[in-house]
Amino acid sequence: MKQRPLILVANDDSIHAKGVKELISWLNKYGDVVAVCPDAPRSGQSMAITVSDPLRITTLPDFEGAKMYMVSGTPVDCVKLAMHHILDRRPDLVVSGINHGSNASVNELYSGTMGAACEGCAFGIPSIGFSLTDHSPDADFSGCRSAVETIVAGVLRFGLPEGICLNVNIPNTPEPPKEMRICTPCRGHWNDEYREYIDPSGRKFYLLSGEFINDEPDNEMTDQWCLSHGIISVVATSVNRDIPITESFAWIRTLPQTYTEA
Repeated sequence: MKQRPLILVANDDSIHAKGVKELISWLNKYGDVVAVCPDAPRSGQSMAITVSDPLRITTLPDFEGAKMYMVSGTPVDCVKLAMHHILDRRPDLVVSGINHGSNASVNELYSGTMGAACEGCAFGIPSIGFSLTDHSPDADFSGCRSAVETIVAGVLRFGLPEGICLNVNIPNTPEPPKEMRICTPCRGHWNDEYREYIDPSGRKFYLLSGEFINDEPDNEMTDQWCLSHGIISVVATSVNRDIPITESFAWIRTLPQTYTEA
């Protein structure tokens, strides 16, 4: 009898988040699901790893047939521990999310959700990160189901190019989105990222804040344009560090024979 695919699920919103439980409930029909997630929210961790503190793994009761593990570390720690200490075989797919909030544009670089997906990709496993543009802990994820199932089924059947994972963002719309597009991350930045406050003792402190500025709002090829028009954005992300040297960087091929101090 053919073995069912093994699907590793991770996230950055914690094992208790609604988004990961919705995801697990939809993935069970595609394979054997094992969820390894942080014990508390770890948003903004990107591909951070824990290097000085001991990590602990806690086994939780199964959820809708999926094995559940809680880790006292980052999303990437979760994937690494799953690969080396939890799973009894190599997973066929890594799925991260569903994140509470967008990971489009530059946010992908900060995202713990995408950190876990990129780590799976670095292991050579087809990997996907899913996010919904709603930060509410009780967000309605029902509009994500069609995209999740379509993409997961497609990746399990056809795979992904080596070194490529997918960053999928789903707009929070009144009706489930009816269109997906492969697009590029828009150019943008955060403005006024930290606000200054004064505590009762007169000392300054800072809290993350800010507003995202889209530098190309009219570019229909970008993820932000798609999301603002009710379209699911799919961005191919590379963890391949072997980037070809173009003619613009031809100077990097050679070193000067001698150096002189100014």
